[in-house]
Amino acid sequence: MAKKPPKKLRSQSWFGREDIYGFIYRSWVKNRGVPHDQFDGRPVIGICNTWSELTPCNTHFRIIAEHVRHGILEAGGFPLEFPVMSLGETLMRPTAMMYRNLASMDVEESIRANPLDGVILLVGCDKTTPSLLMGTASVDIPAIAVSGGPMLSGKYQGTDIGSGTNTWSMSEDVRAGKMTVDEFHEAESCMHRSHGSCMTMGTASTMACMVESLGMGMPGNAAIPAVDARRNVLARMAGRRIVDMVKEGLTISKILTREAFENAIRTNAAIGGSTNAVIHLIALARRVGVKLDLDDWDSLGRGVNTMLNLMPSGKFLMEDFYYAGGLPVVLRELGEQGLLNKKALTVNGKTIWDNNKKAKCFQREVITPFAKPFKKNTGIAVLRGNLCPDGAIIKPSAATPKLMKHRGRAVVFEDILEFHRRIDDPKLDIDENCVMVLKNCGPKGYPGMAEVGNMPLPPKVLKKGITDMVRISDARMSGTAYGTVVLHIAPEAAAGGTLALVENGDMIELDVAKRRLHLDVSEKELARRRKKWKAPKAPMTRGYTKLYVEHVLQANDGADLDFLVGSSGPGVPKDNH
Repeated sequence: MAKKPPKKLRSQSWFGREDIYGFIYRSWVKNRGVPHDQFDGRPVIGICNTWSELTPCNTHFRIIAEHVRHGILEAGGFPLEFPVMSLGETLMRPTAMMYRNLASMDVEESIRANPLDGVILLVGCDKTTPSLLMGTASVDIPAIAVSGGPMLSGKYQGTDIGSGTNTWSMSEDVRAGKMTVDEFHEAESCMHRSHGSCMTMGTASTMACMVESLGMGMPGNAAIPAVDARRNVLARMAGRRIVDMVKEGLTISKILTREAFENAIRTNAAIGGSTNAVIHLIALARRVGVKLDLDDWDSLGRGVNTMLNLMPSGKFLMEDFYYAGGLPVVLRELGEQGLLNKKALTVNGKTIWDNNKKAKCFQREVITPFAKPFKKNTGIAVLRGNLCPDGAIIKPSAATPKLMKHRGRAVVFEDILEFHRRIDDPKLDIDENCVMVLKNCGPKGYPGMAEVGNMPLPPKVLKKGITDMVRISDARMSGTAYGTVVLHIAPEAAAGGTLALVENGDMIELDVAKRRLHLDVSEKELARRRKKWKAPKAPMTRGYTKLYVEHVLQANDGADLDFLVGSSGPGVPKDNH
């Protein structure tokens, strides 16, 4: 070798050897024309790519990866791209969420088993962001997440339409007879007209914002459109920066601190972010040993106003958000209100306040001032009661105010299949004052906890002009969805939670202000029902599904696999030669 490599570089346990095994490691990498001086002790940076044609939101990642590669080379690093499992919410069944933990294992083991000193994580569609962060956090090496960016705004008949959000509303219009099937089909190509993820504040955009507010992404990561050249510049700069992070020893655990998670929770409230962020951030925090639970979401979100007028809570789309100034404006507003831990470190080596204190807003209709917000005090609300002793959540910014306190008769669906069989039946005994209850759609029950909590309303109600009802379940809801929807009930029905015991005609009380969700049934009657209850049969007796159902934690614990909680560090695999 030209010079003695630094001992601190993990990759030198492979490439720095002068024996037969060093020959093997270097020689096989040279088969595509890598010069010998690439092994001279420069940082080896992995480009963890979730590109897949089965994940439509991530189909432009080959281009982003090339810009990352250029940045790494410019900074004197040695880039090595590798694939990991890609999770697309749009096509995967039963739900991409079931595979979040599997993908995190893929990431963790791919990094630990290979000669990598740092890694760039290419993330986009919903579950790719938490899975890559979780896996990397468990290895604890320097890392930067580069989000793929949102699509351009949808345009239909002279109106902006948003992915997911208008999908739900137009679907309801078809079922209500207000929109033809041909018009519905025309809107499909008008909605998704460029590369990128959902351009509403769905889970993909929410998690991109979480990346930036946690300090895990370069400033501006959250909102640059996927097809904007500035997205490629950001990727290139991330490639440059990761090389210095390796030299500085700035690992992921030094950024993902308790203070960083507090910043992310408040940011989620300020942007009207997805309820899915709750489950993902709890799981991520526990990978690095940070205590985070539902009570933190409730306490830290209280008093935080939603400043972002964006679908599904509002009017605008991610492209508008970027042009208005993007997430830096939101972070500056939070900092000025004393709602930001200003000294939290970020991947560029600066504090989150240093990165954002001079941010300017260019469109106040999109990003309102904190003092004159789009919606007041609308952070995620955590509910408790006999129906959800371990908690449930609701997103006030996307709910109907008059339904936030409601008492109604339960109309129960034992699972999603029964829901689909019965919901369009004109004889269904339901009206707008009822509470729709969906069971067996939690982590174990679906399995995988699908995004079916925002149940479509029955046509007989839609035809009255009603657009929202109280809906409760142990399922999740797409970040693009809206409505007075109570989610993540824990324990779930399949685990024997009280939800499993709800019957048609029971009265249910919701009081968001008091953080209360109550089933008006006596303890004696619930005990009688519990004796009759039988756990559902396991969905599969082999493979990952079996592993998942046997080891998945409940929603309030992040729905991680119990044996994945915590970190075991990067290590260097022992030679078995």
